[in-house]
Amino acid sequence: MNKIEHLGIAVKDLTASNTLFQQLLGVANYKTEEVATEGVRTSFFKTGESKIELLEAMTRDSPIAKFIEKRGEGLHHVAFEVADIQAEIKRLKDEGFTVLSETPKRGADNKWVVFLHPKTTNGVLIELCQEIETETE
Repeated sequence: MNKIEHLGIAVKDLTASNTLFQQLLGVANYKTEEVATEGVRTSFFKTGESKIELLEAMTRDSPIAKFIEKRGEGLHHVAFEVADIQAEIKRLKDEGFTVLSETPKRGADNKWVVFLHPKTTNGVLIELCQEIETETE
């Protein structure tokens, strides 16, 4: 794994949270995007070399809505950048981690993503992400 790519924070109101994080970080968000397959609306902030992803549910039955209902707003996941997501999936499965899907999905911010089950990562949802290269799409 190369680095922490971003921290994902579940929020109830993306507009209000954008204002809050703009005040907190002193910068505006650089991207807002919907990932319809996951029922989520996202907003990204850069601070130094780090990123924060705010996640708002688009539907009542989306994973983010369920997370907020169960745990409230807050840290949802830690995302790690990887060079070869397929190799990392295999490596981590071989190490005994539970991968939530065998095939990476298209996520926000032009990334392939896959998640590790929190039961195998001390209660923290871990996301692996790899930049989608335009010539191989």
